Amino acid sequence: MVFPVLSTYRLQLRGASSGFAFTFADAENLLDYFDDLGVSHLYLSPILTPVAGSAHGYDVADPTTVSAELGGPEGLAKLSAAARARGLGLIVDIVPNHVGVDSPEQNPWWWDVLRSGRSSPYASYFDIDWDLADGRIVLPILGSDDDVADLTVDGELLRLGDLVLPIAPGTGNGSGPDVHDRQHYLLVGWRRGVVGYRRFFSITSLAGLRQEDQAVFDASHVEVRRWFDEGLVDGVRVDHPDGLSDPAGYLTWLRELVGPEAWIVIEKILAVDEALEPTLPVAGTTGYDALREVGGVFIDPAGAEALTALYESTGVDYSAMPALLRELKAAVATDTLGSELARLHRAIVAATGSDHPQLDDAVAALLGHIEVYRFDYLNLSAVLPTALAQTEAAAPHLRQPLQILTAAFTGGGEVDSRLQQLCGAVTAKSVEDCLFYRDARLVSLNEVGGEPHRFGVGAAEFHQSAATRARLWPQAMTALTTHDTKRGEDVRARIGVLSQVPSLWSEFVGRWEASTPSPDPATGLFLWQNIFGVWPAGGTVTEDLRERLHAYAEKAIREAAMHTTWNDPDTNFESAVHGWLDAVLDGPVARELTTLVGRLQPHAENDALGQKLLSLTAPGVPDTYQGTELWDDSLVDPDNRRAVDYATRREALKALRHSKIRVVKAALQMRRARPDTFLRGGYHPMPATGTGADHVVAFGRGDEVLVAVTRWTVQLEESGWGDTVITLPEGTWTSALTGATLHGTVPAAELFADLPVALLERADA
Repeated sequence: MVFPVLSTYRLQLRGASSGFAFTFADAENLLDYFDDLGVSHLYLSPILTPVAGSAHGYDVADPTTVSAELGGPEGLAKLSAAARARGLGLIVDIVPNHVGVDSPEQNPWWWDVLRSGRSSPYASYFDIDWDLADGRIVLPILGSDDDVADLTVDGELLRLGDLVLPIAPGTGNGSGPDVHDRQHYLLVGWRRGVVGYRRFFSITSLAGLRQEDQAVFDASHVEVRRWFDEGLVDGVRVDHPDGLSDPAGYLTWLRELVGPEAWIVIEKILAVDEALEPTLPVAGTTGYDALREVGGVFIDPAGAEALTALYESTGVDYSAMPALLRELKAAVATDTLGSELARLHRAIVAATGSDHPQLDDAVAALLGHIEVYRFDYLNLSAVLPTALAQTEAAAPHLRQPLQILTAAFTGGGEVDSRLQQLCGAVTAKSVEDCLFYRDARLVSLNEVGGEPHRFGVGAAEFHQSAATRARLWPQAMTALTTHDTKRGEDVRARIGVLSQVPSLWSEFVGRWEASTPSPDPATGLFLWQNIFGVWPAGGTVTEDLRERLHAYAEKAIREAAMHTTWNDPDTNFESAVHGWLDAVLDGPVARELTTLVGRLQPHAENDALGQKLLSLTAPGVPDTYQGTELWDDSLVDPDNRRAVDYATRREALKALRHSKIRVVKAALQMRRARPDTFLRGGYHPMPATGTGADHVVAFGRGDEVLVAVTRWTVQLEESGWGDTVITLPEGTWTSALTGATLHGTVPAAELFADLPVALLERADA
């Protein structure tokens, strides 16, 4: 029996070897809490056996087994049975694109390929570049090429420190370097920038799988098939299908495997103006598009000019951001992903018989004009000719290599798939992992699937997007926080309030930079916002917070790659940033931060509640990321994978005094009580009227539910609601949050007297 998916609660599972455990048994012990909260399904992070010590599970080492550390297949079956006994179901995150190879001995498929080379039965499972080194697999896992000299032979193994590699039968005589020369792999220094297999983006420890091969699909989905055959789970979330050679073909096979009723959502990051391919056999995306829309309506567009000026005062020309992004994409394609580009280059030459000294430049320039992760979906057929036109107009000298590329691409096959895979990787590494750590205008906009250049989302755009989702993708996931978001939802909400007080923010930043100047003004402005976003309202800086902020700052400046990088850390700059951060935490700025947070916190909580209710009630299936039913101050991973205090949440759910858990419980339980309304009911915008109408976003779901939230409350605090009213549809309506009975035309001051959000259900239906 498949349980209809009405809402999900995301759990980050992990084994004890990762530092602390959260297993199937731990989830089972919380089922009563999740049931009382109102969720319909637990949404589990990857559960197949990962590399030992994994804190996230996306580095699956053995896709044929359920992780023993999590409880193994018995633990999964026990959790599923206990959940079903309560009327709850399970959704599992699956990772088809890659496997973890950081510890080769833990991955049986990879180990056998390294041992046997092309004769391994698993050789075709991986996208290996056999032509790169005369049939040997190039592994860039050494500190330098010279480290080969330190290899030692240990029976049938080659060792270098903790690194263990297999020795092919009959080749183990002699010194370590001599034996290495006879292996099916070639160890090189990672700085060479050469890699002999397709990776997940630029992560050498994650090797791509060839899911376009039916045998590979079958072998890597044996456990997934068993889950559905035995009725253990109701659906899957598919990690990064755009990285596959043929996402549409893969999803067709997956749909056939799991059956027509199973819920499938895909981690497809859509550009702002990109629609999901309607022919895909899925329920929709995992919700980054909805995240941008929901959070965006709380950004005050009036703050754009002043915040842009503040950012430009650091020496940045904000209008040059599109050009900067094209430069970043070109650099990523030719440097970070140079090995992948070289392989594409060879495929183009093989397909056309033609070459050109600027072919790589042409590919890199073209990718700079493509704003989607990949463009081979049927509804994106206009993307490539448009990008070609833009590239040629901007760089006429690339006309000839662009023609060679086009001649190869129109033939489909390897050139097509490799260009698509390179496009997605270039986009991720240049936008999410670089530009989003540089753009310091309003960092709450710098989110996966976001477009910081667009300053928020208007109410009209929000309503139209929601109505479209209700019509086309009513069972797509919606989310506010994920394991990949750059900041948690409440942190974004607080930072977003700065759009309402740009002058006040500029004043504070100016004083802080004068008293405690940052090592670099643009970097400082970026970090000031994040510090403000997580600053404790009481002003007490714990050692835990200090450590978290130092870890975040180091990651942020390395990802930005303006003054320091992961590969070449600038210790002087990093030390200066760490020293500055300590000066902020321990000096007079700390008191001012506490003052500012205290002044703006009511507005931050207003927006956090508002976006939470919109996410839970707008079209789609909402996910609640672990712990976010109460205030959450998480930053980017691994900060957002910390242990969740469920004892506190149990007490909060019983007491129902915390405003956020009140809203979450009311919305989730209403979804459970009225599934048709939320899964199949219509969506109807409900404009308010009066002087404060812009401060309300409201809509109806079907004929039974009304939702209204407030926004831009800094100005509202000064002006008041005045004559603002909302006219309810005919009938009597009851507030699920306060119990009040309402009908007719209701003053906004009355509707929002207790909470800044309202959730009403028809009482006479």
